Amino acid sequence: MFKKLVFCALASATALLMPISAQSSEKKAEDKLSLILDWYVNPDHGPIIIAEQLGYFKDEGLDVEIIAPSDASTPSRMVAAGQADLAVSYQPQLHLDVHEGLNLVRIGTLIDTPLNCLMIRDEGTIKSIKDLKGKKIGFSVSGVEEITLETMLARHGLTPDDVEMINVNFSLSPALMSKQVDAVIGAFRNVELNQMHIEGIAGKCFNVEEEGVPFYDELIYVANPDKLDKGKVGRFIDATEKAAHYIVNHPDESFKVFASYSGELQDELNERAWKDTFSRFSRTPSAFDTGRYQRYENYLNEHKLVSGTMPVERLAIDINAKEQTK
Repeated sequence: MFKKLVFCALASATALLMPISAQSSEKKAEDKLSLILDWYVNPDHGPIIIAEQLGYFKDEGLDVEIIAPSDASTPSRMVAAGQADLAVSYQPQLHLDVHEGLNLVRIGTLIDTPLNCLMIRDEGTIKSIKDLKGKKIGFSVSGVEEITLETMLARHGLTPDDVEMINVNFSLSPALMSKQVDAVIGAFRNVELNQMHIEGIAGKCFNVEEEGVPFYDELIYVANPDKLDKGKVGRFIDATEKAAHYIVNHPDESFKVFASYSGELQDELNERAWKDTFSRFSRTPSAFDTGRYQRYENYLNEHKLVSGTMPVERLAIDINAKEQTK
């Protein structure tokens, strides 16, 4: 599974990080920058890996350490604590983190569309969300997933009381395939749906943004604004922007480059997921939609996941905007 958001206290930072690749110190000295992923390397991280593999980071004078967390709940917290420069996170998570008091700001976008969906087995018995009345729905994380489901159900005249919620402990696809549940919320349409198809089980996604949930950026880069080197981070964003355009222009070739990063990436699931992901990479990663962030902030406040609303500038900045750069 390529994601998950778990809210827990910050543990020992040193013990929770596993460097994925050591960076060369050959030739000229390069500015070091540490990036903690949200999970292990997967197609969602395409522009990061392509920028590394094709030398775009080095072209920008950067030595980027790409780190996978052993605990997916810690990356943003470690950046807020000044223990890494950047982390890959999620827009919904950012809103919650900032309201919790973490000193974070979005400085770039990796994937600018939702990936989350309400997934079912496509057997013909559930043709609409309204057919979920009386059914079991699996979830992994309370909070955002719960209000997302509530919003989707409401569009079809249902409430959370009309379904049975079951915590499946991050085993979304297995729980659905084994018929432990009738649907799952929180599945990524580019991953879990392909996992099911590989196992020979047809699946179907009801996309959250088509069922009343405000649009949001699925994956973003976050930094501590008080420790932010805007020039260095701006060059990181420029490199990933170049990589995103390369991917869109050369999707098949770029997957080969991506998969060459690790033998674990060279399988059917990653190849399928790549085809369902590459068009979603932000081609303007520094820019963001102010209205999108304000609408999602209002959405969380209306559903009482946060108390009050933050100004957008507290949540997100354009690192390459003239007024932001040094």
